[in-house]
Amino acid sequence: SVVLQECHVQNTAREYAKLYAAEAEPLEGFGEVPEIIPIFLIHRPANSIPYATVEEELVGEFVKYSVKDGKEVNFLRRDSEAGQKCCTFQHWVYEKTNGNLLVTDLQGVGMKLTDVGIATLAKGYKGFKGNCSFSFIEQFRALHQCNEYCEMLGLKSLRTTHQKQRKATSTKSKNLPNSSAVKKMVPKKAREPRDFISSEH
Repeated sequence: SVVLQECHVQNTAREYAKLYAAEAEPLEGFGEVPEIIPIFLIHRPANSIPYATVEEELVGEFVKYSVKDGKEVNFLRRDSEAGQKCCTFQHWVYEKTNGNLLVTDLQGVGMKLTDVGIATLAKGYKGFKGNCSFSFIEQFRALHQCNEYCEMLGLKSLRTTHQKQRKATSTKSKNLPNSSAVKKMVPKKAREPRDFISSEH
């Protein structure tokens, strides 16, 4: 059922968000990490709609940080800290799953997100199939612009070389051995945030 799938998608995305938080929070200057709130399935046998979902009510301004089809750029998202961290979360999941899965449709109030979507390649990923078209993954790869949080996490740029020239200053550190095997052995904390010390906190 749609309701069951909605629960499964959000709770799967939530697990990725927890792993992302565990990696990002210890980094100096990273600060607060977006969280996907849990969604619960309740069974109401006497009701004409026997299944419903329950989640915490989010109070405040509801913002769409990433747009479902990826074509549109939401400027509110781009400029806000929560928005940038959502984009980094998408990039992190994309890299973690070798480009097979993308959490999309990130929206919510501040750092609390809900009603997210997941796109997977047609065959799914580890037995899980998303509820969004895999074309979102291609669009993400083409449109994502790394920000300082992507750099703090040491994520590889998805940009082609001619687009990289604008960021010539940050490419120096990217010449470190880049195979994932080497990267796994480098403790994350050893990657000092480079030229940007966050003044927000």
